[in-house]
Amino acid sequence: MSFALRTAALRAALLVSVAAGAMLWAHPACAFRVFVSNEKDNTITVLDGASLKILQTVAVGARPRGIVLSKDGRSLYICTSDADHIEVLDLASLTVTRTLPSNPDPEYMALSVDGKTLYVANEDNSQVSVLDVTKGEITSEIPVGVEPEGMAVSPDGRTVLCTSETTSMAHFIDTVTHQVVASVLVGTRPRFAVFTRDGARVWVSSEVAGTVAVIDTATHRIIKTIRFDLPDVPTAAIQAVGINLSEDGRTAFVDLGPANRVAVVDANDLAIEKYLLVGQRVWHGAFSPDQGTLYVANGISNDMSVIDARALEVTQSVPVGQSPWGIVVAP
Repeated sequence: MSFALRTAALRAALLVSVAAGAMLWAHPACAFRVFVSNEKDNTITVLDGASLKILQTVAVGARPRGIVLSKDGRSLYICTSDADHIEVLDLASLTVTRTLPSNPDPEYMALSVDGKTLYVANEDNSQVSVLDVTKGEITSEIPVGVEPEGMAVSPDGRTVLCTSETTSMAHFIDTVTHQVVASVLVGTRPRFAVFTRDGARVWVSSEVAGTVAVIDTATHRIIKTIRFDLPDVPTAAIQAVGINLSEDGRTAFVDLGPANRVAVVDANDLAIEKYLLVGQRVWHGAFSPDQGTLYVANGISNDMSVIDARALEVTQSVPVGQSPWGIVVAP
């Protein structure tokens, strides 16, 4: 066989290997782990995705909250809020290998589409820090409203959305100019944001208002404000926080904080379908690789609820650390 033919064969085999790896990650039976940040005991709980047994408890910096998976699936970025920096957890060794700057009180962050930039919400100084992950340097600081928290990057990578809790706004930021191009008034104390897969809409939760604003990203107008009603729960306890949108675009799961419920919402007609009873003060969640299971962190009951995302039933409760906050699923 000639060198050219051998090279072509090697490339073909490599492509097959890469495709097989991608298919393995998409298959329900593939191995994966669940990572939970625990803000009161300064740890990350690592669970086996199949058995949900704790594999390891990793000590990290003070008050870990927002956690984000790197694009290559090899690292976990951790907002250690009281340590005022970002820690990088290597997922092969489960050790912290890098510490990145963040400015004061990083609470949540979003990763750019190319995986090279972290946009970090700094709650104490009303700005978003733009962090070059490779260089480990902050390259820009963007002024926003008071107490920024929720961060999301649009699928095309052109827009970053930041929510400011005290200002009650969702800020649309151009990722090239780092300028705020629009600010939308939403419900009181917005905590989280997520774009739809086509980027046409962004969902923003408001904790104190107990609502979710669905915003048209082209016009920056609110299409609908979703309000939640639980007859047996005081209105003040219905606090919308985390949101998970299914990959098929049909369903949204909204975490309702001290209401101890996850609301199931039809993502097309924006109607509430069901409420699921989970642990106390549910914060954030993440899907299993096959989207069949949703894991949510319960900040007061110190556990993780497991939801069958197809049957819409809570199937299990798993103890984790003290005050679990964020969840990421990874290889």
